Amino acid sequence: MCDVVLGAAAPVVHTPRLVPPGYHVASVPTRPNTACNLSSNTDRNTAKADPMIPRYSRPEMTAIWEPENKFRIWFEIEAHACDAQAALGVIPETAAKAVWDKGAWEINRIDEIERETRHDVIAFLTNLAEHVGEDARFVHQGMTSSDVLDTCLSVQLTQAADLLLSDLDALLSALEARAREHKDDVCIGRSHGIHAEPTTFGVKLAGHHAEFARCRERLIAARAEVATCAISGAVGTFANIDPAVEVHVAKKMGLTAEPVSTQVIPRDRHAMFFAVLGVIASAVERLSVEIRHLQRTEVREAEEFFAAGQKGSSAMPHKRNPILTENLTGLARVVRSAVVPAMENVALWHERDISHSSVERMIGPDATVTLDFALVRLTGVVEKLLVYPEIMLANMEKLGGLVHSQRVLLALTQAGMSREDAYRAVQRNAMKVWALPEAEREGAFLSFLQGDDEVNKLIPDDDLAESFDLGYHTRHVDTIFERVFGKS
Repeated sequence: MCDVVLGAAAPVVHTPRLVPPGYHVASVPTRPNTACNLSSNTDRNTAKADPMIPRYSRPEMTAIWEPENKFRIWFEIEAHACDAQAALGVIPETAAKAVWDKGAWEINRIDEIERETRHDVIAFLTNLAEHVGEDARFVHQGMTSSDVLDTCLSVQLTQAADLLLSDLDALLSALEARAREHKDDVCIGRSHGIHAEPTTFGVKLAGHHAEFARCRERLIAARAEVATCAISGAVGTFANIDPAVEVHVAKKMGLTAEPVSTQVIPRDRHAMFFAVLGVIASAVERLSVEIRHLQRTEVREAEEFFAAGQKGSSAMPHKRNPILTENLTGLARVVRSAVVPAMENVALWHERDISHSSVERMIGPDATVTLDFALVRLTGVVEKLLVYPEIMLANMEKLGGLVHSQRVLLALTQAGMSREDAYRAVQRNAMKVWALPEAEREGAFLSFLQGDDEVNKLIPDDDLAESFDLGYHTRHVDTIFERVFGKS
């Protein structure tokens, strides 16, 4: 993994940014993607290792879940609340200004205080007061820690959703480009892993594009669902704080006011968010599994890009393994593992407890960091995917024309044969082809049908041959593409 760096770290003082009118937390700073960043202090705030192992993490997403971003959001929630309280005359305007002007914090100091208080929000407020001074007594007026924690989580989840939406946009662009590239490249469509009927590789990719487009819409809805703010005080009754404060903070943070928070923002919102992440992960796995199947030696219609100098096996130098899509299949399982805990977080004792907190501290970073990495990796796989149209055609011919059986079945029914008799007639000739060695199957199905008296008396040889036209199966490709991508 990484080496733990021992030794005392110098305290870092965090000061608030200048906040222009109408500002809300919409982006997070990035940091170098270091393999490990641990100090000798192993408290949760100072142990700033990536939420997931660095191998599967990108700095843009991990930055959202690091203490620097969390405490910055906490500060802005408290400072915006002070502005609203000052406007209502609850606290002096000078106090609200002092919070913005003097507000700062040190992560190491927060940890030090928390070791005594066993309360992270109180530790933060105490450290903040050390910088703000006497005016700090007006901070957190009428609020409870859930107001800060839940609103902060809402901001972090919306930040994560925005990055995931960007990832999806890149993947959708890659899928569309490759789908258009292979729009007319005919390949076999499989059912139960068995040759079914012809399609095109472009249509296959268009199907995955449509799925990820649905995922994008679901994520937009899920983002909106978690983008709520609770500044309602203990039990959520606004007894000690005006609802106008919540409205103000929500606007500044890019959120909406939670209609009824009960102190805790209802977790059905979060359950839906993680459920959507799980569905997106399943879409990642579906495409990954398809690529893995296509790369099998016996198929080899497509494969992951294999770079110069890349090694497929430690023992067998000839191997070109689908390691990226295998990895993506595994990462999808990790993302989905967050779904059930998120569902279980919905039910809280008498509407409010913190049993969900420990869960969310884990699944929030892990699920979003993992899915972010997976989407970016999958985009790269799609962009560099090696596609072999000639092998697709060769594979399709391995069954000697059997893939046209339905066309013949329908032709017989159109000619007057019952469906049951037509099925039997086509099947008995198809089974003869299955019995032949592969080298002898070419053209065998058509030949057997032309030699079948029951079939031949209804359909002449020329008409039978017409039923083996590949163009019949691809004539509506343009319609499918227009449905998926719109008019070009």
